[in-house]
Amino acid sequence: MLNQRFEIITGSFCNTYPVNPVYKLNSFLPMRILLFVLFLPVGLLAQSRATLSGYLKDSSNGEALIGATIYIKSLSTGATTNVYGFYSLTLDPGDYEVTFSYIGYAAQVKTVSLTGNVRLDLELIPEGTQLEEVVVSSDREEQGAKSLEMSVNRLDIKTITRIPAFLGEPDLIKSLQQLPGVSTVGEGASGFNVRGGSVGQNLILLDEATVYNSSHLLGFFSVFNPDAVKDVKLYKGAVPAQFGGRISSLLDVRMKEGNNKKHEVSGGIGTIFSRAAVEGPLFDGKGSFIVAGRRSYADILARPFVDILQDGAALNFYDLTGKANYNINDRNRIYLSGYTGRDKFFFDKNQGFSWGNNTGTVRWNKIFNDRLFANFSGIFSKYDYSLQFGENERDNFRWKSSVRNLTFKPTFSYFINANNELSFGAEANYYSFEPANAYGTSNGNRIDISLPEKYNLETAYYVGNNQKLSQAIAIEYGIRFSHFVGLGAGSQFIYNDTVPGLRKTPIEERTFSSGEKMVTYQNFEPRFSIKAELNDQSSIKASYNRMAQYVHLISNTTASNPLDVWTPSTNNIKPELGNQYALGYFRDFGKDKMFEFSVEAYYRTTENQIDYIDGADLLINQFLEGDLLTGIGRAYGLEFYLQKKVGKFTGWAAYTLARTELKVDGINKGEWYAARYDQAHNLKLSGFYDLNKRWSASANFTFVSGTPATFPTSRYIVQGILIPYNAEDSRNNVRLPTYHRLDVSFRLEGKTMRKNGSPRKNSDYWVFGVYNLYGRRNPFSIYFTQGSERVAVGSPINSEARQLAIIGTVIPSVSYNFKF
Repeated sequence: MLNQRFEIITGSFCNTYPVNPVYKLNSFLPMRILLFVLFLPVGLLAQSRATLSGYLKDSSNGEALIGATIYIKSLSTGATTNVYGFYSLTLDPGDYEVTFSYIGYAAQVKTVSLTGNVRLDLELIPEGTQLEEVVVSSDREEQGAKSLEMSVNRLDIKTITRIPAFLGEPDLIKSLQQLPGVSTVGEGASGFNVRGGSVGQNLILLDEATVYNSSHLLGFFSVFNPDAVKDVKLYKGAVPAQFGGRISSLLDVRMKEGNNKKHEVSGGIGTIFSRAAVEGPLFDGKGSFIVAGRRSYADILARPFVDILQDGAALNFYDLTGKANYNINDRNRIYLSGYTGRDKFFFDKNQGFSWGNNTGTVRWNKIFNDRLFANFSGIFSKYDYSLQFGENERDNFRWKSSVRNLTFKPTFSYFINANNELSFGAEANYYSFEPANAYGTSNGNRIDISLPEKYNLETAYYVGNNQKLSQAIAIEYGIRFSHFVGLGAGSQFIYNDTVPGLRKTPIEERTFSSGEKMVTYQNFEPRFSIKAELNDQSSIKASYNRMAQYVHLISNTTASNPLDVWTPSTNNIKPELGNQYALGYFRDFGKDKMFEFSVEAYYRTTENQIDYIDGADLLINQFLEGDLLTGIGRAYGLEFYLQKKVGKFTGWAAYTLARTELKVDGINKGEWYAARYDQAHNLKLSGFYDLNKRWSASANFTFVSGTPATFPTSRYIVQGILIPYNAEDSRNNVRLPTYHRLDVSFRLEGKTMRKNGSPRKNSDYWVFGVYNLYGRRNPFSIYFTQGSERVAVGSPINSEARQLAIIGTVIPSVSYNFKF
């Protein structure tokens, strides 16, 4: 008989209980059954079928093409390449005409005789450079309405570099904010919000490594160097079972592999920073590499003219991104990639703060046979920040904090047949949290106020299948089982029960030895998607996913900042759980289906959502959990998207009508209230127009409802000092004014021919931009202050509201970009 608590909430697939060895074995039984059912057809089909497999790459640089299409028109079936450019298609023996295509590349048609397994690696030629002998065909399995994916946005680097940007520097995160369902609380805010989720509820991966803070310069730029990025994919919902750990969204960023044909140097010189990248072949073309770096220099240029900068002050960032790969043979390939970056914000040589990310990924691609593809990844990720102030070594304060994780991740794809692609694998994450390595020194006496480190192990197992039931109907289903353990050495606090909304105090402390289990959680996370084609141009799609989050970003500021605290689940902080339902209509129309339209409705619920008591102390607080509150959340909305994909004029319109609310006992009298990042209306317009062969123009327009804020409802006066007060205990009771902004840019391509008529080997272009064209002073926050003038005794004291605008003027820019 089990002597431990076992609880399953019906219909929620959530269980929270310690596990004994007997149950641990039984807990994997559903997964074993599912694997057996999914693998059952394999043995029956393997003897009578043949497999066409291989890699698709870019002919100009050898880069793998992600999501390229392999289509057989006679069977109305096909496949797409995975993130490494690999495809596999199992069919009855016979002769087939196969079309290989990818957006922006000339399609190729090959006649393949399948009498046995065939390996066919191809290189597609970018449009505009294709050779005359290549057969160009428009036959391909369409994306958009015909794709099973929904709630997914993908941006290619060419598009990102054309979007008007702050100070003329293309930025991945800012570009994503032009899409439906993606928002931010304002300029200068770190991160982004997706479908009512907080910044800390987004899983951001760079070559599979977790990025805990995606921003440079307090949110004006992202950590992703566009010169090193190949593919960007944002899952707002319908997240595959392979991924987990956050409950809002997944941003999957894949780095370039490097040009294995020739050496290239590219980069740019801009208003605030410059960047450069070097790439080329290794080992006689069996491998390749890329190294890309950036460094801002506004403080360097201003140093001769600003006194404070001459005393050691700094405001800059740098990052370095690198990747290399080596093809051992046609079935084995290894990759090594990494990133390091840091921001510095110092008021003088002794006072300021800094923060940075470091990641590293080692991967081994293995093709076991024509149907079974595997990848084994070892991953390191670290985010750290520090704060210091004080004029000398006898009187100062120093604080460092970090979160680190080591990950091992084996993943497998089994291409059962043309209608079934099975994926399965596992993941293990070991976390180390350092909340505070801090001390203060007063008159030479040092006082250590550090907090102990926390250790955790999160593991997961998943299985999923992408299945075509017919030419019109396709489904993707899977399940993920996640398990989280808090490990010693450490302490665990038990808090008293008090009035909701008031600080709790610890009444008991439990200590654990090194490696001892302190707390255990585990969850089943089912995923399901379905597509039903109504005709050749339109379809209806629906999805559901449940996700669990065991690490949490603790922040009660207007916007996320570098000093926010990451903390794991404990006995007092339960895992956040999210459920999302989505339903959408998709349509491709116009000549050659140049237009794409979609409308998606979503409804999202969350459990154990974290909020804070008034006056919560979040930094260097041993009893942080006593200041936290938890409740439930809900977010729902409609997303409209219309895109024109080809022609001299291209672009898109994105509109989101949404609501995000929280309900926490102890806040707002226990009633629903708007989340800080709630925005009812969000309209984004992006347009690109080719004026001629050399000149092109781009524009963005943004219109967003004001975000909520908490204003005082009364005031009281103590010794002549006016103190605003919220007497109604309301949270986010008013909204800031509407945000709107127009950005424009013009791009001038360099000449392609020399004076003697020969083509230039190098390419370059200029970008001239204006951010905030009509100088709108968009409010970031509004605060209240007492007037500075002296008030006579007995006279009323006036207060005034002041609006803070991060960007309140027109900002022009110019940048020069090159490649040779």
